[in-house]
Amino acid sequence: MAISNQKGGEGKTTTAVNLAASLAAAERRVLLIDLDPQGNASSSVGYPRGAATRGSYDLLLGQAELEEVVHATELPTLSVVPASPDLAGAEIELVGFERRESVLAAACERARGRAHFNWDFVILDCPPSLGILTLNALVAANSVLIPMQAKYFSLEGLGALVGTIERVKAALNPTLALEGIVFCMYDRRTNLAQQVVTEVQSHFPGQVFETMIPQNVRLSESPSFGKPALLYDIESKGAQAYLTLAKELLERRQAGQS
Repeated sequence: MAISNQKGGEGKTTTAVNLAASLAAAERRVLLIDLDPQGNASSSVGYPRGAATRGSYDLLLGQAELEEVVHATELPTLSVVPASPDLAGAEIELVGFERRESVLAAACERARGRAHFNWDFVILDCPPSLGILTLNALVAANSVLIPMQAKYFSLEGLGALVGTIERVKAALNPTLALEGIVFCMYDRRTNLAQQVVTEVQSHFPGQVFETMIPQNVRLSESPSFGKPALLYDIESKGAQAYLTLAKELLERRQAGQS
């Protein structure tokens, strides 16, 4: 599942980390792959910049197989492929690769053929852009979860992202689907927020998650301690919201299978 929004500041990494942790807390085996050169998802689960010598860069460049770059976290059922410091250079280095948009998909496919690939969910944290790293995530993923704020400019960016998903689906990955849209940093007190939610719900019926992630200080603080919110303060509104989101996602998937 790719967590993607080409606009920065929409709650993308916060969602990737805390949804992954919440699914792990629901006894699912989860792998979080950090594809953002900023490495914020990695530091949020205990791997600040430089802590891991090998990670997603080595995987994308074919210098390591998936199982060689997987690291444990504080949660027993959550593993991470951290963003190695060289990841920023991957955009340029991949230019010379044949089928450069599919190197991550190929690496995952190779791993799936071996006994090591035993995760229920693989969460891909994408950079806030539509470059080659995000494209690799969209080609490798089965679905895309879009976090967004209930603001006007976020609404404009949503249309561009959905268009990109449709183009990737048509040209490179016919199995790609929209997992849903989740509102982050939501302030229900403003009329604008309610209007944006209503508009998105009308354009994407049944695809907006009922769970909305509130503005929450604990969610902002937890990355500096190298922990997901549920390990930092499980009673906080932010941690509880992501636990509820994970439950809703699992229920939706179960309903879709039956």
